Formats: sequence, structure tokens, C-alpha cells
Amino acid sequence: MKITVVGAGNVGATCADVIAHKELANEVILIDIKEGLAEGKSLDMWQTAPVNYYNTRVVGYTNQYEPTAGSDVVVITSGLPRKPGMSRDDLIATNAGIVRTVTENIIKYSPDAKIIVVSNPLDVMTYCAYLTAQVDSSRVMGMAGILDTARYRAFLASELNVSPKDIQAMLLGGHGDTMVPLPRYTTVSGIPVTELIDEEPLNAIVERTKKGGGELVNLMGTSAWYAPGAAAAQMVEAIVRDQKRIFPVCTWLTGQYGLSDIYLGVPVVLGKNGIEKIIELKLNDAEMALVNQSAKAVREVMSVLDNMNAKAAE
Repeated sequence: MKITVVGAGNVGATCADVIAHKELANEVILIDIKEGLAEGKSLDMWQTAPVNYYNTRVVGYTNQYEPTAGSDVVVITSGLPRKPGMSRDDLIATNAGIVRTVTENIIKYSPDAKIIVVSNPLDVMTYCAYLTAQVDSSRVMGMAGILDTARYRAFLASELNVSPKDIQAMLLGGHGDTMVPLPRYTTVSGIPVTELIDEEPLNAIVERTKKGGGELVNLMGTSAWYAPGAAAAQMVEAIVRDQKRIFPVCTWLTGQYGLSDIYLGVPVVLGKNGIEKIIELKLNDAEMALVNQSAKAVREVMSVLDNMNAKAAE
């Protein structure tokens, strides 16, 4: 079993470290474009193996994809953060170019791999990888919902003073301010969360969840990495161990929730074949309206990439 993580920045390195600690594969390959970064971080991780008692070998390479050959799962974290003065379109163009190149190399050496995209803007970068890979959509997915629900559950655990282990939650939609946390589908050891918390603080937690990434950027001056890296690793675990876990995952919709030809976060069954089933929840009118609003925002970003691709083909 071999797993590749492309991008040795904070998120990618954290993801590789969690995968190694969980012993999800014999070998984890870490790739980065910056000379020596992946090699150094991988060596550092490998030197924790005697301390933390795991056998997974972590090996890093600079911009070499031959060693990734035969990977069962590939996590793509590559991309640049949005910088001051950079427009949304500039960010999409830059990161789409990176994700496209990475995906081409991954498919070249690991044609059967399942691809998990973490690069931002998440929904459109997953779409970019899908267009590039030209494989069944069940094998190309984005990590967002697990991270978003983790933040939601963590906030609820703090508010209720209970273990986060006992909180189950679901959300839908794009990764960003238009995500749709679903209090109606949130429980604490089977107890509806609405029986344990008043409407006002619950709504405040929902709003905090939507802006969870921004809160961390404001605090640290950079994006989060522990939770995103761990969330991507949890998706890898569900696939390689064929766990059939139900997670919110950014996936290609073909009519579910009345939406087609769009990458959007919805609950799925995740197993050895990738996305094995898309689950359609029974939403009320208010919830469906929020999902449609989120889908509209995602389509606007996807259209930017489509227009870029159309101009490049002219």
C-alpha cells in the first residue's frame, strides 16, 4: 500500500504525519516543488517512528513523480494562498495551473489512484482535478465537509461542555461562507442538539463555523493546518481500510438534490472504491434554499475556470 501527499507545506506535512502514525500504508511519499522541503520534513517524520512506534516509511522528493507510481490514494494540497492585491480570478488561474500539472503527473504514474483535493478554492480545484484526470468522478473528491463539521462539533462541545466524540453533525454546500450546517441533523449521543442548546447560541455557532477558516487566519496570519491535515487523513483512512464511513465530501453531482454538473459538499459513503454512494437527505424548504444559494456561489467560481479553459482552447 502506497499513499502520496503532494505539497509539503503545513497541511500536506500534517496529513502525511497523521497517515504515518495511523500506519495506513507501508510507504508515504511526500512531494514538493521547493528543493529539500519534502525530503527534510519526511526525514524528520521518519525519525519520530522509533519514538512513536510506527512502521510506515515516509520519503520525500522534490518535484519527482516516478516514486509515486502505483499509489492507491493521492492527496493534493498544492497551491498558493491568496495574497494582498490578488484577485479571485488570479488565485484560480494560479492554483488551477498547479493542480492541473499535479493531476496529470499523478494519473500518469498512478492511473487507478483515488484523488483527494485539499487545495483552495476547494470546490473549483476539485473540479479542475476531475477535468484533468478524466476518470470516474467517484475517484476524485474534495476535502472540506469533514473539516467544517469538525469545527462545528468542536464549537458545540465547548458550548455544551461535553466530549466532541459524542457529537454527530452534517453539513452541505460549498467550502466557505455559504456552507450549510444542519442543526436538524445534529445530535449529541442521539439527543437532538436543539434540546440541549437555545436557538440563539446555536445560530451563533453555525455562523462561527461558516467563518471558521477566517477566524484562524485572523489569529495566526495564515491558514489552519492541524485540522485540515487530520481531516484529509481521515478520508484516506476510510478509503484504504474500506470503512464505508459516511462523511460530507465535495463530490460531483448528477441530479442529486436537484443539482447536476457541479462539485458540492454532500454526505457520501466512503470506501475502497472512493465515493461509493451519495446520500440524499430529506431537506425542508429553508435548508434546500440555502443549498441552492451555496451551489450558485460555487457555480460562479466554476464558471471562471470554464471561461479560462475555453479561452486557452481558442
